[in-house]
Amino acid sequence: MRQSPSWLPVSVSFPPSRPRRPRLRRASSPSRLPPLHISSLRRRRSLVCRCIAFVAGLFAVLLVVALFGAEETHWAPSFRDSTLIFGRENLQRIWKWEIESGHYPSIAKIPERLGFTSTLFNPAVPPARAHTLVSPFTPPSDPAITQARGYGPQRIYRIPQADTPMDIAYPPRPLPGSTADLDIILEQCNFAPNDGKYVRDCLEFLRLGANLDNGRRVRKGIPDEWSYVFHETDTLAAPPPTPSTPTALKGSRLFPTGEPISNAGLVKKRGAAWEPLLDLSPPQVPKSLSNTCDPENPRIFHMFWAGPFTEKPYASLLSFLFTQRLDLHLNVEESTSVCRPQVWLWINPGPAASVPNPTAVDDMYASLKSNPWSTLFLHPRFNDVIKFKLWNTTEQLDAVPELRHEWRNMGSLFKSGGYVVNMPAGKVHNAHDEGDDNSMFNRAGSKSPTSYDRLSVILSDMVRFILCHRFGGIYLDADTLFLRDWEELWGWKGAFAYRWSYHDAYNTAVLRMNKNSALGSFLFRTAVKNGLDFHPMSISKYLDDAHLQSLLFRVPDALFDPAWLNTEGYQLDRPPAPFFTEFSDFFDTPAVDSAAPQVVGFDGFFRGAFSYHFHNFWSKPFDPSRNWPDLGPRFAESARAARAAARPNDDPDDWNDKVYDDKQDLDWSAVLKRTFEAYVRGERPNMYGEWLRW
Repeated sequence: MRQSPSWLPVSVSFPPSRPRRPRLRRASSPSRLPPLHISSLRRRRSLVCRCIAFVAGLFAVLLVVALFGAEETHWAPSFRDSTLIFGRENLQRIWKWEIESGHYPSIAKIPERLGFTSTLFNPAVPPARAHTLVSPFTPPSDPAITQARGYGPQRIYRIPQADTPMDIAYPPRPLPGSTADLDIILEQCNFAPNDGKYVRDCLEFLRLGANLDNGRRVRKGIPDEWSYVFHETDTLAAPPPTPSTPTALKGSRLFPTGEPISNAGLVKKRGAAWEPLLDLSPPQVPKSLSNTCDPENPRIFHMFWAGPFTEKPYASLLSFLFTQRLDLHLNVEESTSVCRPQVWLWINPGPAASVPNPTAVDDMYASLKSNPWSTLFLHPRFNDVIKFKLWNTTEQLDAVPELRHEWRNMGSLFKSGGYVVNMPAGKVHNAHDEGDDNSMFNRAGSKSPTSYDRLSVILSDMVRFILCHRFGGIYLDADTLFLRDWEELWGWKGAFAYRWSYHDAYNTAVLRMNKNSALGSFLFRTAVKNGLDFHPMSISKYLDDAHLQSLLFRVPDALFDPAWLNTEGYQLDRPPAPFFTEFSDFFDTPAVDSAAPQVVGFDGFFRGAFSYHFHNFWSKPFDPSRNWPDLGPRFAESARAARAAARPNDDPDDWNDKVYDDKQDLDWSAVLKRTFEAYVRGERPNMYGEWLRW
C-alpha cells in the first residue's frame, strides 16, 4: 500500500501580499509518535518561545517602519473608536445641501440610516437615471428615501467612432463639456479579488471611451456599456421643484441618557458632544449644468511643494503642459474660448513648522528665477496657466471659518492617522531648533531617504482640504504626472478621491472638492474634534462613521495610480503596461523590461489612465545621465548652470552630447522627461498633435 505523503499544501493568506502556499508538516498518526521525554518538551518549548520572540520583534520593526519609515511609506493606523460628532439632522442637511447644489451626479443610494422621509430633488441627474425608492427594510408607516429624484439635463452617451481624421497619428481632444460617468467607470473598473476586473481591462475601456486609440483601433463591436463619456443637453429636463422646507425630525423626546431619539442608531465619538447645526449658505441650484466654463469656479489644479524646486515638480508641470487643453498651439495674440485649466503650485519655502518671513514672496520668486528647474515656468507664455503661490500656514488656517477659532488651541498641527508630532499649534512660529540642522522641525523637502521631510508630508494632508475648500478645484500630489486631458473629469461636478489600492478606503493624492461645500464643513469640524488629523485613512473613517461616503466618490485607482495593485502583489497574471512590481521600477526599470520605454514611449505608458502617481522617491533623479533641464536655446543659460552642477568635473568645452555618454537603456522616468522636453524645444507636438508656439 502506498503511504500517504508527509507534506500537505495549505493555502494561507498573508495580507497585504498575494496569497502564498507554504508547506506545513502533516501530523503523523498516534501509532507513529515517539515516546515523550521531559528534555524533548523543554527543547520544544524553548523553540516556540524563540519563534514567538522573533515574530514579536519583526512586528515591532514593521510598526516602526510604518510610522517613521522610508520615504516610500505613508501609512498609518485608523481610529479605533467612532469619530462621529454630527447628529442625524446635521447629516441630513449636509446631504440635502450637496444634492440640491448639483454636487451629486451619481445614482448611488442615500444610506437608509439617515432616515429621509421626504423626496430630495437632484439637478445633476436626469429623470430617467434616478427616482424615489422606498427601502423594503423600513416599516410602511415610516418609509426611508434612499434615492433622489432627478430633474437635470438629459445625458447623451456614445463611443467615439474610429474615423480617419487628418492627424490620424494623434487622438482628438475631448469635446468641451464632455463628462466621465464615474458610476459606469466604477462598475467596469472597481477592484475586488477574483472578480475578473483587471486594471489592464479598465485601461482598454478608458482608451476606447475617450478615443485614445484613434487610428489604431483593432476591436470591433464595442458594447454599449463601455460608453462612459456623455454630453448634457442645454436645459434642465424638468422644471426645478418648488423649494421645500426640511422635514422635521421625529422625536424631540430624550432617552434616559439625555440623547435625542432622532440620533438613535448613530454611534457618537466617546466624550464628545453633538455639534450644533452647521451654518450653511443656501444651495446654489444651477440653472444649467452643461456650461463648461464657470468664471466663479475656475478649473484649478492645486499642488503643494516644500523646499527648493527640483526636477520632481518640473516633470509634473511639464506633463501638465503636454496634456491639458491650454491652446498653446495658437499664436499669443489669438483669442481662445477654451476654459483653460491652471496649476497653482503652493510653495512652503521653509520647514513645515515655521512661518514665512516678511519678504517671503520676493524671496520665493528670486529663488524660482535663479533655479534652472523652475525658470521655464516663469516665462510670460505660461502666465495664465501656471501660478506660484506662497503657502502660509497661519494665514490659511485663519481663512477657514471652521478652524479659525480653535486651531491655535489644538495640541499639535502635525497628526496623521494617530501618529502625533508634539508641536503645539499655537507656537508653530517658534519651532526652529537652532541646535540641529537635520532636526525633523528644520527639514524643508526630502533630499534623501534618510532626511525624509515627514512634517511637510503630514502638513500636506491638511493643505489639500484647505485649498479645495477655499478655492475649489482638484488637488494633486507633486509626485503625479498627467497622462491625458482631464476635461471629462472637470465635467463631473461631484467631489472625489481615489481608492487606496485594495483597501476600502480613500487615497487623497487626487482630491476634488467644491468651494465652501457642506462636505468640506463636515470634514473640518470632524477633524477639529479628532486632533486635526487629515490622513487619508482618517478621512475614510470620518465619512464611514457619518454615512457620507457617497458624497466623496471613491474612484478606482486604475485612473490615477495604475501600478499600485501590482506593487501590492495583485493581478500579476495580467498586469497592465508597463508592468511595475515596485514603484522604484519607474526610475530603475529592470533590464529585462527596459527596451519598452524607448520603443513605445509616452503612448505605451499606462495608456488610458488620467495620471500616474510615482509615490515619493524624491531623492531619485528622473534622468540620471542627463540630470538637468534640456529645453533648447531659449533656456540655454539655466541648462548650462544645471549641467555644471550635475557634472562638476566635466570640461564645458567637451559638452557635445554623444550617444555613448548616455545610459544604454533609458528608464521610464527618463523617457517621459525627455518627451516633455522635446515638446518645449519644438521638436515634437504634444500628445494631441499640437505644436507649442511661443
